Amino acid sequence: MGRPWHPIPIVDNGEPMLALPPAFLRWQPHPYQALGAPYPAGTDPFQLRQSVVERLLQVQQVLRDQPEPLQLLIFDAFRPLAVQQFMVDHTRAQPGVSEEQVLALWAEPSSDPTTPPPHSTGAAVDLTLATPQGEPLEMGGDIDAVGPIGHPNHFADADPASAEGRYHQRRCLLHCAMESAGFVRHPTEWWHFSWGDQLWAWSSEAPCAHYGRSAQA
Repeated sequence: MGRPWHPIPIVDNGEPMLALPPAFLRWQPHPYQALGAPYPAGTDPFQLRQSVVERLLQVQQVLRDQPEPLQLLIFDAFRPLAVQQFMVDHTRAQPGVSEEQVLALWAEPSSDPTTPPPHSTGAAVDLTLATPQGEPLEMGGDIDAVGPIGHPNHFADADPASAEGRYHQRRCLLHCAMESAGFVRHPTEWWHFSWGDQLWAWSSEAPCAHYGRSAQA
């Protein structure tokens, strides 16, 4: 399935991939490794481009400085093409999931250098909010949820005093914190943010993307 950001040119700046520092809480065990996804030996799924890591640190500080402090919980970051294909196949095998839903949720695991999946570039990250003690906040739908519940504004019309209203407020809080450091959110996924890839360039009207597919992908 083609995406509206695929025509954006890529001028990779060669920035290195960095492991996320200990300041970040990681989802453990890593969700795709737990499913048996084929990560090459020694591949760390919790790594991103240097500028992306630096911007995440800014977001972390914003959240910690709130009257009710929170922190980021990183679900997934770098994703090789083989893992992308594994997750496409895994989702296809789930009962009641249509091909249209699969293609809407997962970027095509394309080896075409002009259309890299966002997570293969080191620019994209899936994350949520957690308490200072490390407890994930309920966001009204799991990361990688199939269907409309994953849309950022799924609960936009809910009563603010209801549970659904709180889910919307938390999704908005996450978005605002990430946006403060220059990240853009995926149009249909409350958990997916990126900086420097084609989606980011398309959303922010930048002339080109800064990152193509990582050599590790």
